[in-house]
Amino acid sequence: MMEKRVIVFLVLSLAIIFGYDYALKEMGWLPQPLPASESSAAPETTQAMSSTDASPVSASPPATSSQAPELSQASTNQAEQPSRPSPTDEIVIIETDLYRAKFSTRGATLTSWELKRYQQSGTDSAPVQLVRQGSKFTGPLAVLTSEAASSKTLNDGLYTVSKDFSNLDGAHPTGHMTFQLHDEAKNLLFEKTLTFHADSYLVDISMKGSDLTGDLTVGLGTNFGIVEWGDGLIGQIGSASLVDGKSDKDAPESEVERKGAVQWLALQDKYFLSVLIPTQASSTLVKKEGDKLLSGGVRFPAPSSGNALKLQLYAGPKEYDTLRAMQIGIEDTIDFGWFVFGSWGVVKAVAKPIFYVLRFINDFTHNYGVTIILLTMMLKVLFVPLQYKSYKSMKQMQVIQPKVLAIQEKFKDDRDRLNKELIKLYRDHKVNPVGGCLPMILQMPVFVALFNILYMTIDLRQAPFMAWLTDLSVQDPYYVLPIIMGVTMVVQQKITPTTMDPTQAKIMLLLPAFMTFLFINFPAGLVLYWLTNNVLTISQQLITDRVIFANRPVL
Repeated sequence: MMEKRVIVFLVLSLAIIFGYDYALKEMGWLPQPLPASESSAAPETTQAMSSTDASPVSASPPATSSQAPELSQASTNQAEQPSRPSPTDEIVIIETDLYRAKFSTRGATLTSWELKRYQQSGTDSAPVQLVRQGSKFTGPLAVLTSEAASSKTLNDGLYTVSKDFSNLDGAHPTGHMTFQLHDEAKNLLFEKTLTFHADSYLVDISMKGSDLTGDLTVGLGTNFGIVEWGDGLIGQIGSASLVDGKSDKDAPESEVERKGAVQWLALQDKYFLSVLIPTQASSTLVKKEGDKLLSGGVRFPAPSSGNALKLQLYAGPKEYDTLRAMQIGIEDTIDFGWFVFGSWGVVKAVAKPIFYVLRFINDFTHNYGVTIILLTMMLKVLFVPLQYKSYKSMKQMQVIQPKVLAIQEKFKDDRDRLNKELIKLYRDHKVNPVGGCLPMILQMPVFVALFNILYMTIDLRQAPFMAWLTDLSVQDPYYVLPIIMGVTMVVQQKITPTTMDPTQAKIMLLLPAFMTFLFINFPAGLVLYWLTNNVLTISQQLITDRVIFANRPVL
């Protein structure tokens, strides 16, 4: 009876873990990934401007509206139709070994941010694009104020631009670019200086101006940093922030403002994110713009004339070491502690050492498929004593099962006497009825931790194994691994000791088919881990039966 309950518990747990995502997809409740580009980007001039050829141009006439703009809503003209650069617009290109960025002189906003070291899903060469293309909303790094006319001037105005570099590389690791806007009619002067680093995704930003009234908000743009929306049940999609030392990862239903000391605000998907890291910001704002559309920004108090507002922008991959080196807690957007309905500290504590070991092994193998196999073998050896104890307990229960059935039949009408007799039987034969379950429970945090690591870390994204398995982060295109895994589950069931009656045993044969069906849709890296674990378990059970228990009795 105890073993039956354990099996039911494990089946239900696995059904929740593996079936939740699939059920949402089948019912149409899980958002589908956005296409890499919904429309072609606005035409742009690819000539990079230098400090010697930048020519000043006048800002657009000030608006007369007195209403405050929304967080990421475009100006009146932009809202009516998609923004198209006029003939006087210029595109400034910044290129490093890590990314290729484009800025427009109209509004001094970011129009493109391509990651050179990461390719879009399903392509061999197109780099990942973090800026949502063809959007009617204002782009990343747009500046808004609580006065609508000033916001329109800052976002529609044509800036002059100068920079002190042509290329960023080892010889020239740092470069500065400055946008300036001067509206004589309003006596408004605004300057935005960006500092780029050749070996970092971080950009330092400094802004200052005169005659700016009210609070000033720096926008993160709409879906900037979100490449694919709804790519799985694990991993946060949408917004995340850290304010007053408290994190928040809940997606808003409309518009949400969090007031306090702002450490950072991010928009993220499973593998990538963009982050604003301000100095002395007073609040964060996150707004739902539509289905699978989200914008964000950080708000500063009204700056005094001549004083600069400072912040940093990070736009890149969720590389754990890179995020951790920033020392602001942004690495927690990679949630190693997830399990069913929340994040668990014990799982996270187990996951991080395993993650380090995984990467350490890969430094030698340079193949994450081989790395997963070797790591699974290491974990299996680590748990040999627990596995042996569990297997021995099940064999002992199998031996005394006829006596258990006899006692249950004899005292079926007297539950108190039945329990006492069963306890006496277990004590006389030195059998622990839950001995087969406890070792599995102790291994559960390790299994969940490894599940999280293989499912959500960017290290496995587009990582090849062999032959047809060119990306361990997506499902096996030919279902070879899931089918072999299902076969190994059948073999494992056949050789595992059981106290179930024949009818129950036949019903449990449906479990391999159920698991195979679920694993068809899971990343190949996860299936490879499970398959390797099954093969090792079968080998261990055969050795235990034919070598250890063959020469001495179980009891």
